[in-house]
Amino acid sequence: MLFRRKAKNRRLAREQVLEVKLRSSQVRARRVRAGALTLGIVFFTVFGVYLAYRSGEWLLDRLVYENPAFALQELDVQTDGIISLEQLRRWTGVRLGENLLALDLARVKRDLELVPLVQSVSVERILPHQLRIRITEREPIAQVNVPRPRAAGGIEVAVFELDCEGWVILPLDPSQRAMPLAQENDPLPVISGINPTELQPGHRLAGSQVQAALQFVVAFEQSPMAGLVDLRRVDVSSAQVLAVTTGQGSEITFGLTDYERQLGRWHEIFEKAQKYGKAIASLDLAITNNIPATWLEASTLPPSTPKPVKPLRFKKKHV
Repeated sequence: MLFRRKAKNRRLAREQVLEVKLRSSQVRARRVRAGALTLGIVFFTVFGVYLAYRSGEWLLDRLVYENPAFALQELDVQTDGIISLEQLRRWTGVRLGENLLALDLARVKRDLELVPLVQSVSVERILPHQLRIRITEREPIAQVNVPRPRAAGGIEVAVFELDCEGWVILPLDPSQRAMPLAQENDPLPVISGINPTELQPGHRLAGSQVQAALQFVVAFEQSPMAGLVDLRRVDVSSAQVLAVTTGQGSEITFGLTDYERQLGRWHEIFEKAQKYGKAIASLDLAITNNIPATWLEASTLPPSTPKPVKPLRFKKKHV
C-alpha cells in the first residue's frame, strides 16, 4: 500500500536505550566517587588542622604558659605620687607565682587606670621572673566641697579633688597613702560654684569657668604672691570673673585671661600697701584702669609669716 508504514528495527532501538542508560549510570557513579573523595579530603584536612592547632596549643601551654621557669617572682611597682605601693600591688590583681607570659598586661593597665588618681600606667615583662609597673599619678591642686545629708541625720561635707586638667579625684583613704596626711602641703584651695551633679570621679570637668579657675591656681602657685598669702577660695559662679578669697581676708576679683599680668599688679599693690601699713580688703583686677580697691589697717590683722614658694608638683618617687 502506498501509505503503509515501514517496520522499525526494534532491536536496534532497544540497544541504543540500554547504551544511554549504561552511560548515565557510569557518569553518576563517577560523580559519587569524586564527591566522596572531595568530602574525604576536606574532612581529613580540617581534622589535620584542628589536630595541629590543639597539639600546638597543648605544647604552648606546657612549654610556655604553664612553665614554672616563667613564674613571677618580683613585682616591681614605682609611682611618682602618694599612693602606697602595697595598695597599688593590690589593685593590679597580680599574685607572685603566676606565669609571667600568661598575664594579661592590658587588663593590669586598665584596672590601674580606672583609679581616678592614676593618670597613666606602663606595664612591662622582664623575663624570666619580673613584672615592672610605672605609674604617673594626677596631682590635686584644688578641691570642691559638697554638703549632703547624712544617713543618720544632719549634714556632712563630701570632698572632691581636681587636678590641673579638671579630672575629678576622690581623696585617698589614709590606709592607702604612702605618707600621713599631716606631712603634706597646706589644704588645697576650694573652688565653689560648681554644679554638684558634674562631679563624677574619673571624669573631666571641661566647663570654661572651671578650666579658668584651675589655670588661675596654677598661675598663682608660680607667682610671687604664693609666698605671701594663702589662696583659700575661687568662686566660679560668675560668668565673667573669678572671685578669689585669701586666708588674710582679702577679696580679689580676676578677669578670665592674662593671669600673669593681673598677679603682677596684685603683687605691686600688695607691696605698696605694706609700706603704708595697709592691707588689701578688696581689689578688682578685672578692670584695667583705675583699679577699685578698699583697705584695712594691717595692725588689725593677725601677724603672718612669709611662706616658702612651693613647686607645683609636690611629688617624690618612692619604691
